[in-house]
Amino acid sequence: MSTGLLHALVLDGRGGARELDWAGVNAWLPADGILWLNLDYTAPDVATWLVERAGLDELTRDALLDHDPRPRAVPRDDDLFLVLRGINQNAGAAPEDMVSIRAWIEPRRVLTLRHRVSRSIESIAADLAARRGPKTAGDLTAVLIERIVDHVVIRVDTLGDEVAAAEERVVVETRGVLRATLADQRRRAIALRRFLAPQRDAFGKLALAPLGWLDASQRARIAEAADHMLRVIEELDAARDRAAVTQEELASRQTEQTNQRLYMLSMITAVFLPLGFVCALLGVNVGGVPLQHSEWAFWVLVAIFAIAVAIQVWFFRKRGWF
Repeated sequence: MSTGLLHALVLDGRGGARELDWAGVNAWLPADGILWLNLDYTAPDVATWLVERAGLDELTRDALLDHDPRPRAVPRDDDLFLVLRGINQNAGAAPEDMVSIRAWIEPRRVLTLRHRVSRSIESIAADLAARRGPKTAGDLTAVLIERIVDHVVIRVDTLGDEVAAAEERVVVETRGVLRATLADQRRRAIALRRFLAPQRDAFGKLALAPLGWLDASQRARIAEAADHMLRVIEELDAARDRAAVTQEELASRQTEQTNQRLYMLSMITAVFLPLGFVCALLGVNVGGVPLQHSEWAFWVLVAIFAIAVAIQVWFFRKRGWF
C-alpha cells in the first residue's frame, strides 16, 4: 500500500525531516513533529486513507479530490483548505496546462495532493533531504507558494519575450507561420490568466486569514507573492494585448500588400484594355479591315500603340495613379 504515498516526512524543526511509510503515517501523533504528506490523489490507496484514516469530513475530502478545482484559500477555524496551480514543467506537456495542487493544512499536519509531478513540491522535498527546508507548517506553506510563483513568473516572462520577438518579426515577415505563432501566444496568455487571476486573490486572502500558525514574517512573504501575482496578471494582459495588436498590424500589412498588387494589376489592365480592343477589332474574320495587305501597316500600328501607351502613362502619372 504505497503507490500513492509520494512523500511522508516529519519535520524536525531545524530544516530536516525523517521519512515514514504508511505504517509510520498511521502511527504518527502530533507530538512527534509536523507531518507533511504528499499524495497522488488518483491512487486508490490514497482515497481509502482519506476516508478511513485522515480524519477529514466529507466536504473536505470531496474538495481535495475535485477533478478541476479553481485556486482558492478557505480558512476553517485554525485549518486551511488551499488550491494552487503551478506551471506544468513535465516533458512534452504544455506549460499552460497547469498542475493542480490541493492542500489541507493544520497546525501539526500538512496534506498536499497532486497527480502530475510538481517541480515546486519536489524542490521542497529535496531541500528537506539536504536539511535546509521549511521548519513549520506556516513556513512550508509560504515556501510552496513562493516556489509556485517563481515558476509562474519565469514562464510569463518567457511568453512576454516571445511576443516581443514576434513584434520584431512582423516588420519583415508576413507569412502564415507568424500568424499562427501570435494566435498561439494569445491562447497561452488567456489559458494562464484563467487560473492565475483567482490565485492572486487566494494569496491576498490567505495573507490576512486568522490562522495562528502563520507568523508575521510568513504573512509578509505570502503578501509579497500576491504582489508578484498581480504583476504577472498585468504582464499576461499586456502580452495578450500586444499579440492582438501585432496580429492586427500583420493583417493590415497583408491587406496593404494585396491592395498594392491589385492596384498594379488594375493599372496594367487599364493600359492594355484599349490595345486589346483594337487588336480584337482588327482581327475579326470579315472583309474591309483597312491596310490588311500593306507591308508597312504593322509597324504603323505598333507606333500608334506605343504613342497611346505613352499618353496613358503620362496621364496616369499626372493624376498620381502611378
